Amino acid sequence: MDLKALLGQMTLEEKIGQLIQLSADFFGESTELTGPAQSWGLSIEELSSIGTCIGGKNAAEIRKIQEEHLKIDRNKIPLIFMRDIIHGYRTVYPIGLGLVGSFDPELVGECTEMAAKEAAAGGLHLTFAPMVDLVRDARWGRVMESCGEDPLLASTMGAAQVKAFQGEDISSRDHLAACVKHFAAYGAGESGRDYNSVEISERTLRQFYLPSYKACIDAGVKMLMPSFNDMNGIPSTANPFLMKRILRDEWHYDGAVISDWAAIWELTVHGVAADMKEAARLAFENGCHIEMLSSAYYKHLAELVREGVITEEAVDDAVMHVLRLKDELGLFDDPFHQADDARGEAMYLSPEHREVARRASEESAVLLKNDGTLPFSEDVKKVAIVGPFADEQAMIGPWSALGKTEEAVSVTSGVRALLPNAEISVHKACGYLFDELDKSGFADAIEAAKNADAVIICVGEPAHYSGEGNSRTDIGLPGVQADLVNEITAVNKNSAVLIFNGRPLALSNIYKNAPAILDMWFPGSEGGNAAAALLFGRANPCGKLAMTFPRAVGQCPIYYNRMLTGRPKKGPEEVYKPFTSGYLDCGNLPLFFFGEGLSYTTFEYNAMTLDTHELDEKGSIKVTVSLTNTGERAGKEVVQLYLRDKASSAVRPIQELIAFKKITLEANESAEVCFEITEPMLRFWNAQNEYISEAGEFELFVGYADHRYISDEFTLVK
Repeated sequence: MDLKALLGQMTLEEKIGQLIQLSADFFGESTELTGPAQSWGLSIEELSSIGTCIGGKNAAEIRKIQEEHLKIDRNKIPLIFMRDIIHGYRTVYPIGLGLVGSFDPELVGECTEMAAKEAAAGGLHLTFAPMVDLVRDARWGRVMESCGEDPLLASTMGAAQVKAFQGEDISSRDHLAACVKHFAAYGAGESGRDYNSVEISERTLRQFYLPSYKACIDAGVKMLMPSFNDMNGIPSTANPFLMKRILRDEWHYDGAVISDWAAIWELTVHGVAADMKEAARLAFENGCHIEMLSSAYYKHLAELVREGVITEEAVDDAVMHVLRLKDELGLFDDPFHQADDARGEAMYLSPEHREVARRASEESAVLLKNDGTLPFSEDVKKVAIVGPFADEQAMIGPWSALGKTEEAVSVTSGVRALLPNAEISVHKACGYLFDELDKSGFADAIEAAKNADAVIICVGEPAHYSGEGNSRTDIGLPGVQADLVNEITAVNKNSAVLIFNGRPLALSNIYKNAPAILDMWFPGSEGGNAAAALLFGRANPCGKLAMTFPRAVGQCPIYYNRMLTGRPKKGPEEVYKPFTSGYLDCGNLPLFFFGEGLSYTTFEYNAMTLDTHELDEKGSIKVTVSLTNTGERAGKEVVQLYLRDKASSAVRPIQELIAFKKITLEANESAEVCFEITEPMLRFWNAQNEYISEAGEFELFVGYADHRYISDEFTLVK
């Protein structure tokens, strides 16, 4: 397609139309305007020039909209159809925060490829994913779709998703273009409130929050979305420091940029734009090419061009970003991108896709506590399954695209399929909402638990307590669920607690009494089968936490790579020490740590060997870690390598994850895991916002946050 020739034949109004995104309900028959289009005052001619569409429920609807659009668009420019595909399309796999806890980029890629195939068959061309906002505050609802609190993990998993969504060729029928979001520091909102202001130093921004976006750009992501929040007083959509200096000048990003939903209009709500005309100017001048679901560009961009405030050449440049993406997607040759509902239906929830989702659920689950209760024996005769999630299918989680609750496997269904001859009783016992305080169902549940060989207690937070706009000040188990756990475990110690959640929860009030705790997150379509396999030993837990679990909400935000203070608290966590950085009523350390996760087997770390203890700017250090599976069954272990800069010109984190590898070991099998350390891995942003490394001593350790199995030291020389 000769894009320059196409651009040359377009009127200014037609060009601006390419920079506007409307939802599917704007588009009706070619001779009929829908209600939303009428409310905007759009004519048929104006609607015909619109460039992109958000939504569309299936390939048939999207094909119809595209066909009608091409009939009335004199330039015959196809629409791009976009949607959020966060953790699956119709076959749903675990939420992002759970999936990245697999510490397995290949598994993440496999799940993402599955979602891309299903979504592309359903007619979509682009997904608003991956979401790689660094998160440190569990009160924020959108932690559920994130890649966690560590920049290396978020960068690795974000890049894996980009590559899997897009493949080698985004025009292929099984792939989509990806849009990384939300640029930048959306996860750092004050008080854990969604959309809230962010106050952050440039050094912290660069060191922790920006790397994951950059990794996705380096992976070739086709689109970027600015965040809703203001940062240091300027909303991201109109922030020249982010959108010009970093994104364009430093990173040389040349892909398309789209606003979040109505974010350009929200510049007037923020108060940085006096009206929609000024909002249009600010967003456009700062490089936002496409406006999603507000009318600033539609109403005012042509006027700004005619007034000489914005040049038509700048509009042409923005339009070319959109046209190039359409060309790369192959839409000028096939406006439907081989969308086919029949092909989609053949793969949705197919055995092959369910197997991927089940395996992802198994490897995302984190065994937080186990006194030896798990795994249960498959020879048990009586099983009691209690709690509000006992037979609940609504555990696929928020942002689950076309996923259907009724197609998910509940814990009860999973256990019954695994143990067809066992006597299984099911007792909801109570609800899972804050205001559901009725304990009248406890009596039956407790009686069943007393007589059971094994008890599965299924508790958590409902899906709508997580996701966009759903922040919480109390991140414990809602309602009377903690009472249920404590009363059930008091009558039967052969009990295990399953947690279903979209965020880290404060579980101190059940931790002491619960013999075993297995965090399933929102596990997706195959959650019940995965839970059964894990509980009864068909699968061995191997997930690790991608985000810290606080002891109490008052510790939030809490994260592992914190800075060392001048008055650190030392000694027993439960003891308050005056004039140190601590709390009167709680220790500083969390209940569960970043990188933590148990197994049904045990791994012994035998040694760490460095081939040299001196590193220069051109060399490397080979680190060899030897470990043995000392248990009686095969298991997977994530070998995590951490670094501490012992002295530097600016305060540095007490620990930083710099590498990880996941391995499988049979019982009694040993292995060596090798890492290579080079000088760039030691660089950081100093007080002058220079990205440098400094000569000095460094400590390496293997383990997980705040837990050293083995360690060694080396020196960087310059």
